[in-house]
Amino acid sequence: VQLQASGGGLVQAGGSLRLSCAASGRTFSTYTMGWFRQAPGKEREFVAAITWSGRSTYYPDSVKGRFTISRDNAENTVSLEMNSLKPEDTAVYYCAASQSSLAITHSSAYIYWGLGTLVTVSS
Repeated sequence: VQLQASGGGLVQAGGSLRLSCAASGRTFSTYTMGWFRQAPGKEREFVAAITWSGRSTYYPDSVKGRFTISRDNAENTVSLEMNSLKPEDTAVYYCAASQSSLAITHSSAYIYWGLGTLVTVSS
């Protein structure tokens, strides 16, 4: 599976962005998909995940209520809608694919990664 994230950019605090991740491969619908982010000098952190069916989603408290992950298995895409953005959301955002439904908040569960897209939130 090859993943390509897009949609990053510069936005003011309180604004919104929508990230998209396009996946290649006919087995996209079987993967759990996740979004992670990494800010300069910090470790990569979990942002959101969605199971293969789209029925279950997961978020850390830091983004819960502001970010929404969704997927379209017919189009092989996963999206991350980000609202009420804060300067601390500034990071490179990565989409990733996992064959597991366990421990999906951990980056080690993911075997395919996109290159990332930069999100910068100004105060």
